Amino acid sequence: MSKIVLGLPKGSLQEATYQMMRKAGFNISSGSRSYLPRIDDDEIDARLIRAQEISHYVELGVLDAGMTGYDWIVENGSDVVDVQELVYGKQGFRPVRWVLAVPEDSDIHSVKDLEGKRIATEAVGLTTQYLKDNNVNAEVEFSWGATEVKAPELVDAIVELTETGSSLRANNLRIVETILSSTTRLIANKTAWEDAGKRAKIEQLALLLAGALAAEAKVLLKLNAPADDVNIITDILPSLHAPTINSLNTEGWVAIETVIDESVVREIIPQLKKAGAEGIIELPLNKVIP
Repeated sequence: MSKIVLGLPKGSLQEATYQMMRKAGFNISSGSRSYLPRIDDDEIDARLIRAQEISHYVELGVLDAGMTGYDWIVENGSDVVDVQELVYGKQGFRPVRWVLAVPEDSDIHSVKDLEGKRIATEAVGLTTQYLKDNNVNAEVEFSWGATEVKAPELVDAIVELTETGSSLRANNLRIVETILSSTTRLIANKTAWEDAGKRAKIEQLALLLAGALAAEAKVLLKLNAPADDVNIITDILPSLHAPTINSLNTEGWVAIETVIDESVVREIIPQLKKAGAEGIIELPLNKVIP
């Protein structure tokens, strides 16, 4: 494999990205003022860059690959290889949304009501295209931050990124429409993708990151059970595939293990115990590779 230069998002997505990289098997660290994270892989040189800029530098070839939001790829119009979707964010494992929002008492109820209005947003390109697609003429101005507090005194509406909507509600804003849903993406420069060595490294990273993400909501459940009760117990167990069953030294007993959604564990453990299972162990997972 060849060495790659990898762009990682600095800012709100940074810690979640570091945690995902660690679960994928890469020890990563950086000082509070450092833009050069250290990764225990000689084939990866990392750079901390604002998520808004990563796709631009990947397209230019300054970075071989990077992790950024789909929204910024669209905003920048970047011509890159979309290698892997990674559904995680600052506050959870779900897509984020760019939404059109207005004050609660605003008379704006659809995109058509924006005609002749003024809108503040960090995503000027997305918003301008949204208005164009809907044949609406409105003024779009770039917002340097604190966008939620600008309506209604400074602007009529805003287009803002939200994960839960709580910040908008706290500022007495209501969502009119969703403009774009976005998830984190691992992207690659087109020339780097054609390099066999670099592509192999990027694909390795994609596989491990996807495995780490798949493991987030799953656990490994291990238990012992009487052989005569195996069918009853396996009927209770949901699993990726059929549970693994092995004979124990104790005659008439088997060991069963399976990967299941963590959310169902609390429901099925009492059922398993009632069906004759013993020694039930629940273990967290770092990666699940299909």
